[in-house]
Amino acid sequence: MESGIILSVKNLAKVFHSGGEEVVVFEHLNLEVRQGELVALVGESGTGKTTLLHMLAALDTPTEGELYFAGRRLCGLRSEEQAEYRNQRIGFVWQMHHLLPEFSALENVMMPQLIAGRDVKVAQSRARELLAEVGLEKALGRRVGELSGGEQQRVALARALVNNPSLLLADEPTGNLDRHTAELVTDLLERLHRVYGLTSVLATHNMELAQRATRMLRLENRQLTEVVVPRFN
Repeated sequence: MESGIILSVKNLAKVFHSGGEEVVVFEHLNLEVRQGELVALVGESGTGKTTLLHMLAALDTPTEGELYFAGRRLCGLRSEEQAEYRNQRIGFVWQMHHLLPEFSALENVMMPQLIAGRDVKVAQSRARELLAEVGLEKALGRRVGELSGGEQQRVALARALVNNPSLLLADEPTGNLDRHTAELVTDLLERLHRVYGLTSVLATHNMELAQRATRMLRLENRQLTEVVVPRFN
């Protein structure tokens, strides 16, 4: 695999069958992402952005084609290998935070580490560090259900980064937030991408977030096309 390419998608297709009808989400889709890039996926709802992210996270499999992460073929992974890949290499932020509301912010961020077999004290220390990084050092013991939408999304970001992933995937990370809070989360996403040396692929309708990306790709008519964004100094 070419040096510097961490993600490679080759001739990808996804077809669903519903009520006897065949629904082609996308086909002949190709993509390469270099290490350190921040790539924004834009396009109308229903064009397959979430489906593509799920495949990159080994949460779904293609009908045809191949996906590679750091040269490793994702479609050939066994279920336990997929789980390890998601836990150790991927950070995922969803539009809905998918946190456990009855647990505290600290406990939610500790959880992926405990699943990975880390010592409780080590997990707690790392979780405190990440929550401070996202500005929630004073909310460690608060239950997630008591936090605002923006605070919940910041906890989700801390959780996504806690196992030091190589790749951050985000699906409409500002979609449920008001404009001001979305701007704060956008700033935070960009800063964390840079500080932690991540490769990031973000599906978003938020054009302010998309325009901060290294590249913007539009998914429409079953294909990915590059969007040329004017850059102003």
